[in-house]
Amino acid sequence: MKKIVTLGELLLRLSAPGHERFFQSPNFEATFSGSEANIACELAQLGNRASYVTAVPDNAIGEAALSEVRKYDVDLSTVIRKDGRIGIYFLETGAYRRPSNVVYDRENSCIAEALPSDFDWEAVFADASWFHISGITPAVSENAYRTTIEAIAQAKKRNITVSFDINYRAKLWRYGRRAEDAVKEIVKSADVLITNEGHIRFCLGITVPGYDTSKEGLPDEYFEKISLAVKREYPNIHTVALTRRRTYTSDINDFSALLHDKNGTFFVSKKYHIENIVDRVGGGDAFAAGLIHGFHHFEDTQYTLDFATAAASFKHTIPGDIAIFRKGELEALVEGEATGSIQR
Repeated sequence: MKKIVTLGELLLRLSAPGHERFFQSPNFEATFSGSEANIACELAQLGNRASYVTAVPDNAIGEAALSEVRKYDVDLSTVIRKDGRIGIYFLETGAYRRPSNVVYDRENSCIAEALPSDFDWEAVFADASWFHISGITPAVSENAYRTTIEAIAQAKKRNITVSFDINYRAKLWRYGRRAEDAVKEIVKSADVLITNEGHIRFCLGITVPGYDTSKEGLPDEYFEKISLAVKREYPNIHTVALTRRRTYTSDINDFSALLHDKNGTFFVSKKYHIENIVDRVGGGDAFAAGLIHGFHHFEDTQYTLDFATAAASFKHTIPGDIAIFRKGELEALVEGEATGSIQR
């Protein structure tokens, strides 16, 4: 089995307890996270050979962060350790009509300061078949953007499939480079695009006339048309996967997904109505992990999409950024056999 490589920032997540506001009590719940780290951990749980690349501080905090990823049996042999700090994000979980809130503290983190030449690309991509990156990493700093570009170039030189999740974060992109310009440059070299239609409109400037995108409930045909528009603009993209979320309150969402594959066939997943959400952070990462797993193990594209959507739905029941699941649990959800009753 060839390895699947992800690259990104490993973060310390500090969450206000329960649904409290920041500093309503003096405590924070500390966990580690990061989009690409989440995906590597989830791929490993599903039985894949996953390798994660990052830069962490050479101190006890950096080692604790790596230990969290290592316990899922993720390969960390190409991680670099250096002087510096770990990036942090603070999370306040919303309730009912109060949205969740994220505050970033990521400037001058190790991954933000690392140079492309700091990484051993030969070792990173040795025996790899797939490389995944998100738009969060290049949003952190100019160095992180250049590392992203170099990593993709190194992967393409070795004929490794590249998947890219736009993952636009409006609170990042503060170092001078426009998100739209950077994302367009990255998409030019990707093979698989994972995103939502809003990020396509904002970051790629691609629209479909005749639809009011300010309203929820856009028809499936709209998503097919915008997928085709992406492929026309970027013929290197052979697969477009789109997540679709409808938010009723912070605790009640609908989640589904759509996919336009390399054969030109359009697929729509089942829709999950999710109530009593425990933690929706990382749902898109679970979707990406399920999708990449499916591309490696399933011949049926519809089942691959349904499996990825089930993984994202399941993540809403798990606190923390990383989805903790077993393949059988997701298969049961796809088949409609998961009811929440006690398993005895």
